[in-house]
Amino acid sequence: MAFFWHHELLLWLVAVGLAAAELKLDCGPEYVTLVWSDSRSQADTSLFRLGSCFPTTFTPREVVFNVELDNCNFRRLVSGNELNYTNDLFYMSSPGSYVLPFTLPVVCSYQRPKDWYPKLYDPVSSTYGVEDLLFHIELMNADFSGPAETSTFPLGSMIPIMASVVEAAHQPLLILLEECVAATTSDLETAVETYTIIANKGCLVDSKITRSKFEQRQKASELQLSLQAFRFELGQEVYIHCTMFAWDPNGLDSTKKACHYVKGHGWELLDNPMYSSICDCCDSSCKTRRARSPGADNGLFQKAVIGPLVITDLA
Repeated sequence: MAFFWHHELLLWLVAVGLAAAELKLDCGPEYVTLVWSDSRSQADTSLFRLGSCFPTTFTPREVVFNVELDNCNFRRLVSGNELNYTNDLFYMSSPGSYVLPFTLPVVCSYQRPKDWYPKLYDPVSSTYGVEDLLFHIELMNADFSGPAETSTFPLGSMIPIMASVVEAAHQPLLILLEECVAATTSDLETAVETYTIIANKGCLVDSKITRSKFEQRQKASELQLSLQAFRFELGQEVYIHCTMFAWDPNGLDSTKKACHYVKGHGWELLDNPMYSSICDCCDSSCKTRRARSPGADNGLFQKAVIGPLVITDLA
């Protein structure tokens, strides 16, 4: 980041017994140094975490974090002329401890350069190899003819996403998305909040409240999703986590499907609307059959993440 930064410290102390603690935060161009010290605290300093990061060093009365802004799941938020990096300092506590768990917000605020725009990953895509299959998911341009030229989408606009699978020496397979959720972290396990897009074994639940839909297939091995940009953590970097699934095209059922909601009509099966009754369970629970496991010859799962992308408010 080749420009000068201005920063301010925004830390709020909460919980009883922290009045004697001293916090120091140094926000550098590409790094953060945070020091917690308390001469009277009974806290176990090894149990502090800054986002997903463990302490760099610690003593019985002091804990130090020296980390880069690209690490520890720092969240980047653009607001007007400010560029803010936010995170949380956690204390996990231990059984029988007098010091209860607590969380403190950590914010580094910088002046946004006039020529700064959200970073575009080139390409905004992910590829995974599983046995003799190659899974791929990518942000696309408006007509799905090529990769996206931007990773920033105004609220309400369409986000084109294409999932695909390449079979090296395999029977022809149908690519499906079993579930997709949005989060502000690339590691879903550390996400505090999520936004559900696809759930219940292939139901595009977001289509019930938006214009999101699956596009007509061009190939069995490709699935095109037009996702309407949703109101979730506006201005922050968002990652979309999906479970991709390659399956026998002739073996669709309530647990292996691609369904979207058509206004005034109801749930519709993408690959054969005549059998849309398969999608009826989208409003309840689509049960998993026990006949086959994910590793069986007729199908394979692959978890994937695509991003970051940024959704901006038009207001």
